[in-house]
Amino acid sequence: MAGLAMGKITVCRNNQVYEEIFTSELVPGDVIVIPAYGCTMFCDAVLTAGNCIVNESMLTGESVPVTKTPLSCQSPDEVYSSDEHKRYTLFSGTKVIQTRYYGGEKVTAVVIRTGFSTAKGELMRAILFPKPTDFKFYQDSIRFILILTAVASVGMAYTLALMLHKGEPAETIILRTLDIITIVVPPALPAAMTVGIVYAQSRLKKQGIFCISPPRINMCGKLNLICFDKTGTLTEDGMDLWGIVPLQGKRFLPVNQHPSELPRGPFLAAMATCHSLTHIEGQVSGDPLDLKMFESTNWTLEEHGSDATKFDSIMPTVVKPCTKDTYYESPEEKLPYEIGVVRQFVFTSGLQRMSVITRTLGNNNMDLYCKGAPEKIISLCKMDSVPDDFHEVLHRYTQQGFRLIAVAWKALDSKLSWHQAQKISRNKVESDLLFLGLLIMQNTLKQETTPVILKLKDAQIRTVMITGDNILTALSVARECGMVQPKDSVILVDAQGPEADKPAQIEWQQDNSTADQTTEEDSDVSSCYHSATVSLLMPSDKPNFHFAVSGKSFSILKQHFPDLIPKICTRGTIFARMSPDQKGQLVENFQELGYTVGMCGDGANDCGALKTAHAGISLSEAEASVASPFTSNTPNIECVLTVIREGRAALVTSFGVFRYMAGYSMIQFTSVLILYTIGANLGDFQFLYIDLAITTTVAVLMGYTQAYPNLVRQRPKGSLVSASNIFSISVNICLVIAFQLMAFFYLYQQPWFKPVTGDALDHPVCWESTIVFCVSSFQYIILSVIFSKGPPFRKAIWTNGMFLFAVLLLTAFTAMLLLHPFHFLEDFFKLKHIKDENIQFKLMILMIVFGHFLVAFIFEDFVVDSKYMKRCFKSIRRKKQSKSLYKLLDHEIASDSSWPPIGVVTMATNSVQTDDHCHI
Repeated sequence: MAGLAMGKITVCRNNQVYEEIFTSELVPGDVIVIPAYGCTMFCDAVLTAGNCIVNESMLTGESVPVTKTPLSCQSPDEVYSSDEHKRYTLFSGTKVIQTRYYGGEKVTAVVIRTGFSTAKGELMRAILFPKPTDFKFYQDSIRFILILTAVASVGMAYTLALMLHKGEPAETIILRTLDIITIVVPPALPAAMTVGIVYAQSRLKKQGIFCISPPRINMCGKLNLICFDKTGTLTEDGMDLWGIVPLQGKRFLPVNQHPSELPRGPFLAAMATCHSLTHIEGQVSGDPLDLKMFESTNWTLEEHGSDATKFDSIMPTVVKPCTKDTYYESPEEKLPYEIGVVRQFVFTSGLQRMSVITRTLGNNNMDLYCKGAPEKIISLCKMDSVPDDFHEVLHRYTQQGFRLIAVAWKALDSKLSWHQAQKISRNKVESDLLFLGLLIMQNTLKQETTPVILKLKDAQIRTVMITGDNILTALSVARECGMVQPKDSVILVDAQGPEADKPAQIEWQQDNSTADQTTEEDSDVSSCYHSATVSLLMPSDKPNFHFAVSGKSFSILKQHFPDLIPKICTRGTIFARMSPDQKGQLVENFQELGYTVGMCGDGANDCGALKTAHAGISLSEAEASVASPFTSNTPNIECVLTVIREGRAALVTSFGVFRYMAGYSMIQFTSVLILYTIGANLGDFQFLYIDLAITTTVAVLMGYTQAYPNLVRQRPKGSLVSASNIFSISVNICLVIAFQLMAFFYLYQQPWFKPVTGDALDHPVCWESTIVFCVSSFQYIILSVIFSKGPPFRKAIWTNGMFLFAVLLLTAFTAMLLLHPFHFLEDFFKLKHIKDENIQFKLMILMIVFGHFLVAFIFEDFVVDSKYMKRCFKSIRRKKQSKSLYKLLDHEIASDSSWPPIGVVTMATNSVQTDDHCHI
């Protein structure tokens, strides 16, 4: 059945008539039969009857199979949405492991999308047609080529006038004039610029990081903000059940770390039934959190149809305790204590909860058990069942980094039948619940997280957490890993939507917690959570603050306070309870502020943000994560440092190669114009030696220098038309022209020299072309050396053994052509022989070349890169207004001591601030 996607499928057509057709013939609206032993889906289809156990790792990266249930109509006006109803949808490319439908019925689904319209099709389209990169380096490269084209136009005009003046044939005039274009704008320029990217991509691959969008590597060199998912990225993937906090009346009991010892009742039953676990190949499988919860009860899970008759209906799942005391007295007979799961309402990130309808053997009524985010569960409970200190207890545990799950229960009407339970809306049953207590889940930091975060902060790269977890849990993790320093303050931005009698409002609440702040009662709790990390104490010149925003508040801010979104994003560090769509929206907001954004996530709910970011780094091996530019085999965030380092090295290499190719063009442009002026030209093999042996070799090997191992605060330049870059290229071009002319005029001063006579354009054996060729050959090598920058973004040039060997070899060979060429080399390169008695002239030419290297090296390393010149360039930039909006906003926030208005409420209508104090 694994190859079903290429074969046939059973469809139901024409009044319940089943027939087999090729999968390529499926159209939306077809009702298909899912094979009993599973298949690989070939379309997107909505399940209408039966259950399916599906492996969606291709899309989500989660190796745990999920249960798909049939879609039931909740209201007459409800419209299908692939996002809202994804737990009922079988997506193309996913693997159906097994199906369940008792009573001999078929498992059916309705086709909704085929081909490139499916989820997998959209993934393929994202790979084939990625979002265009809007990077300044690539924009400037086009502008620079236009500048070179303008220079070529001047050269063409000069050549045309010169050739006409000399009366050259039309064919020669056209040919030599058009030669100028290929000289000034080299065709090999695009290929040469990709050299650094190719080498960086190869090095990333060796370190287990795969890239499907090579141009993004250069963009990584400019990253100044990294967004991180929390669970599975900053923290470990799995969670442990640290304990439970049950209720007695309206009072929380002490933490119980042995749930199996709980007395029989709704709390224990909820832990045993409220999950989506199933048997796969004899093993209980499902969500790791559900698995930990269920295993802590010491109950067993059975899936069979024969014993289901005890419940007067078909029960796909039965749970019961393992202890000897598995019976309780019934007036009629002794019945085993078993609970059957009648229906599951699966977990969705939008609802932030799941629930099950169950029936205990011997009971006349069914029960509903619900678990999920505490805030959501409380909103569904009767308030008289919620303890008065609920928010205090919630704050205490989440502040220490624990993840809390609330549990609630409700006894359903005894008149509710099994068939009615299959069709009833979850909104009708998920109301008026009785609060039962809390599950405390422990999720520790990965050992690599804190050192990486601190290195990013040392490099002045901003870090942001975007998670679906509780805001206080996220804040605790942010403090522990170093995103929020102990001395930094955190402001909780709590936005409330408009109500009948008042508009939307924002409460600015100060959070005074620290990473190490615990009460005596919770000292044991804290010790279990906190891992050994390096000291987070870092000196700060002035107090700093961070915003913490929930997904609900973020949505209200975008709708009712759009003018505040830029400021919130400028200082926001913790964004919690964020949906997958909101993660992508937040990344876009950062990009609008002028940040170059990186996103690192495990791929499960981060695919949208990974695709939106300038550099998305997925820690998942799911096929869906392939749509992100980078995928790491190493499941920790150390790959972020590697990608940034390699990106910086690749960007500096691209700059160096581009500058070299521009210099190469101008060297050859100068040589040709000098020789055209006297009626001479370089020979074919001289051009070949320059273009192939020298330029191609050094341009390819320049990028072989590896990335610098340390991440520094300074970032490489991102603009080719920056003041420093234009200054460097312009001065080096002037040096090239000056030293070529110096050698040329020194030749004319020699007593043995005789100028070229006649037309040497096609017969270029003359002293002028020989000297210009030798000097220019040295100049190509000189520029390749001075433009091969080392630290702080790449290792030193001598670590690039292949490049160093090529430079020495080419230098030695060119020196030989000048000082003592063999006769066959003179004939091959069309060189005019200079007698050995003129060795003083040859050595003087070498001194001119060495002088060029010395002046260029001093200028590039001690002038262009000097602190004085950097201050000059900065002063030039200050005259222009900063293009980065986040810099302007950050300066504005730092200058305004009255904002944010802590302890004050901001209204949406007129933005009037009241004096009402805020309460958590």
